[in-house]
Amino acid sequence: MQRTATVLVYSDNVNTREEVRLSAGRRPASDVPPVEYVECATLPALLTLLEEGGIDACVLDGETAPAGGMGVCRQIKDEIFDCPPVLLLIGRPQDAWLATWSRAEAAVPHPLDPAEVAHGLAEVLRRRLPATV
Repeated sequence: MQRTATVLVYSDNVNTREEVRLSAGRRPASDVPPVEYVECATLPALLTLLEEGGIDACVLDGETAPAGGMGVCRQIKDEIFDCPPVLLLIGRPQDAWLATWSRAEAAVPHPLDPAEVAHGLAEVLRRRLPATV
């Protein structure tokens, strides 16, 4: 049986979380395993899920309030042992330097382009999981 990758999607906007799921789909690329999504809207919920383990990648919305994805990314990189790779959703392409500051492995700007989201998620999953092809 093929392994499923677990992706944590963090945003205070239910529509953004849905857009990530629909954009990347169940399999963002042929060389990564199928994806199961876990969603949360608050920092405490995100930290609890990461501490429980089993998360293969995170998609963090930089526009989430009050704890934005950029600061959250930097925090989890410092605090979570073997932190999963992060795809950061940024407000605009010019904010890519902030994604670098936050130590995210990849970034995609709003408005979300489905092809970019799928590509970015596949990129971060490849950092964590062996190829499935």
